Amino acid sequence: MNKFEIFNETSYDIDLEEENRVIEYALKYKKLNDVMFNVIFVDNKTIRDINREYRGIDRETDVISFALEDNEDIKFEFGRLLGDIYISVDKMKQQAIEYGHSELREMAFLTVHGLLHLLGYDHMTKEDEEVMFKEQELILDGCNIKR
Repeated sequence: MNKFEIFNETSYDIDLEEENRVIEYALKYKKLNDVMFNVIFVDNKTIRDINREYRGIDRETDVISFALEDNEDIKFEFGRLLGDIYISVDKMKQQAIEYGHSELREMAFLTVHGLLHLLGYDHMTKEDEEVMFKEQELILDGCNIKR
């Protein structure tokens, strides 16, 4: 059984029902069982502090994932402990406007993007980026979340 928790550390309202729906679909799509992780919604100041401390980059970002496993063969009693996904609600709102789509779409995109990072996906090369972004779009399409 999968277990994830969503924390809203901001004063913004987050559509937790939709966030749960997207996560549940992504887990089903990726055929994941017995995984644990957290999604934490924060403000720009908090994500900037995290970005500076852990990545040495002193600026806001939209999403940061902390993967706790490098090898999916590592098993805990309860399954796989994937890690944490931090999402800046300020950046989420700003990017929804910039890209001309809903905040729901941007929230779903950032969540799926973060989850794929926890699963080992990356976009450091053009080939890896194509694979990761194709997976993101397939998951979002499956959730009926369009641009």
